[in-house]
Amino acid sequence: MLKRWRKRALEAGVILAVILGAQYWQTRGLPEGSAPPLAGTLLDGRSTSLEDTRKTAGGKPVLVVFWATWCPVCVAEEGNIEAVARDHPVLSVAMQSEDVARHMRTRGLSFPAIDDPEGRIASAWKVNGVPAHFVVDGAGKVRFRVVGYATEWGLRARLWWSRQFL
Repeated sequence: MLKRWRKRALEAGVILAVILGAQYWQTRGLPEGSAPPLAGTLLDGRSTSLEDTRKTAGGKPVLVVFWATWCPVCVAEEGNIEAVARDHPVLSVAMQSEDVARHMRTRGLSFPAIDDPEGRIASAWKVNGVPAHFVVDGAGKVRFRVVGYATEWGLRARLWWSRQFL
């Protein structure tokens, strides 16, 4: 019996190491520490920035999401982003996408989105693949980076945890 538990613990350790290693590899090179500047025009024509969003949030962390209309993983998780945006500040960047406004209208999405057709904002943040998620705390520090599908509860947990740093 003890031998079986050791084997299961070893297997779980190997699986965890693979998952953490893959996450580390995917996020290498992405911003850490102070968040890079992020500014642009929302789909409704208003100018915005991460700084503005942070000020409006009153110290709450902000979820920054890079996504694309052509990305099937982004489409699969857009409901998660929409749900999180009901309770938390979100600023999204649709990179290298066509007709973002129509996509959001058709899909019933209302979270704030900046259109980044040439990928300039994404490049400044060193984002090479989507979806990419960043949790920026009230002090402007990147606390979490996630590349790939993110669950609603995973994002909520990271937003909650980042408040504990302040």
